[in-house]
Amino acid sequence: MDGLFNSLADSLGASVDQIKLIACLLVSYPLGSIFVRVPTVGLKHAFSISVTLFYLLGMLNMFNALMQLMLDILVTYYLSKGMTDKRMPWLVFIFVMGHLLINHTIRSLFDLSYETMEVTGPQMILVMKLTTFAWNVHDGRRPADELDKWQLERRVTDQKFPSLLAFLGYSFYFPGFLVGPFLEYAEYDALVSEKLFKSATPPPHLHDPSFVPQRLLPSGRKRVGYFKLVSGLVYLGLFVTLNGKFSFAQTLQPWFGRITLAERLFFFQIAGFFERSKYYAVWTLTEGAAILTGLGFTGYNEEGRTLWEGAANVRVLNIEFAENFKMLLDSWNMKTNVWLRECVYKRVTKKGTKPGFKSSMMTFAVSAIWHGVSPGYYLTFVFGGFVTSAARLVRSTVRPLLIPVPGQHTTSRSFNKKLYDWLGVVLTVMLVNYAAAPFMLLNVEDSLKCFSRVAWYGYFIVGGSLFFFNAGGSRALKKAQAKRVKDYQDKLAEEKEREKEREESINGTAYESESGSGISTPTTSEETHVMPIAELIAQELEKHSEKTL
Repeated sequence: MDGLFNSLADSLGASVDQIKLIACLLVSYPLGSIFVRVPTVGLKHAFSISVTLFYLLGMLNMFNALMQLMLDILVTYYLSKGMTDKRMPWLVFIFVMGHLLINHTIRSLFDLSYETMEVTGPQMILVMKLTTFAWNVHDGRRPADELDKWQLERRVTDQKFPSLLAFLGYSFYFPGFLVGPFLEYAEYDALVSEKLFKSATPPPHLHDPSFVPQRLLPSGRKRVGYFKLVSGLVYLGLFVTLNGKFSFAQTLQPWFGRITLAERLFFFQIAGFFERSKYYAVWTLTEGAAILTGLGFTGYNEEGRTLWEGAANVRVLNIEFAENFKMLLDSWNMKTNVWLRECVYKRVTKKGTKPGFKSSMMTFAVSAIWHGVSPGYYLTFVFGGFVTSAARLVRSTVRPLLIPVPGQHTTSRSFNKKLYDWLGVVLTVMLVNYAAAPFMLLNVEDSLKCFSRVAWYGYFIVGGSLFFFNAGGSRALKKAQAKRVKDYQDKLAEEKEREKEREESINGTAYESESGSGISTPTTSEETHVMPIAELIAQELEKHSEKTL
């Protein structure tokens, strides 16, 4: 089998491990269709375990990695089952993260290429699964009124603690084992038991009520799954054919320094897309395979078509055309973002307090360690933190000046808002490319050389923005916001006053009479009837009541 992979690698100009990884992802498609036809829950667990063992031993020759991963799985299982102390999830977290950090360090010391498949790839996915499971079990032992919605829906009680076979099936869920998607145990249990599909019948107005489906599994699974397959192969083709010409590594070559700055900046943005296309490819391919097993079903749209969005790890269009950095981050490596939020950000926050600086920094540290020990990762994350801070300031100070003030109605965006949105798209993609370069180049020396070749534009944009906002820009913009709101309110008050005067001129003339204030309303050309204010108010109230009935 290795001979076939070697021949393919030579003909395609890729590494053998990359070819094997893609082969595993592609084989998962027909196996996913078999998985949904396995008759019992226990056999589904066994099927998933068997497929993953075939990948690790038969395809990737990773026996040593399998032994290490089994250690993490068994330690997590028995700690979660036998230790009821509140420290249990933290012990699991420290053990599996510490083990991952050791392997990241070994990989760095041996200077292994990112193209080399070894234990850290699947271990990163497994760490998310195991730590989440430990917290789910901990939540299952807490009072329900202490839990938020996410924790309550995913908790694992002692009464429903899985068997070892079920836990191995969860840990070795084959479509997502090598590169994701990560999923919680409750989601896996709902998948294999088909509880995930019990709401699969569309609303009555969207189908014939007399129709009884032959299977519980909703339709549309193959339509979406194979669309993901085609999309993933397109991204893979783009990466294989063009990444060699358009990559961040090319910025280090002598020829790159000889072209104009404008050409360098343009090339840099193109390279960023092709660097991302590798991740688009593997995440889209694995999403499609997961969908074929039934994972990711999220209900129906208004037309009654099934939605399969729960297994997504990336939203490509939201990244390439993100109007702001938050939108981009929410659409990239989405499952990891959920894990960091639920298992780190919320958990390090003391009960009764809101997450703050400490929670953010702890989450940043865990994210960095989880990715690896290469210095380039830390350059990326530190810069990303500053970009996020600058983006929040822009959103809170500049954006309110370009959208309608509270209470103001408009049918379309203003030219300034459209300009703001398009500038946001351009700047967001430029900054994410700048941030991603060290992530791909890995070391500080190459990263700084790359930055110098593109005139350090990311540091100038973000640093200049932060300086402006902290040097009085935020204060001035917030004053402008307040003035804009006040001007609008004054305008409304003037319009109401004019409307009141107009109504008075139509309905009658206000005057003072001996009997008190009143409104004179013409009845005929020769007489005037005086209506007291109390009667006028009562009449207006009656009119209002009639309108609302």
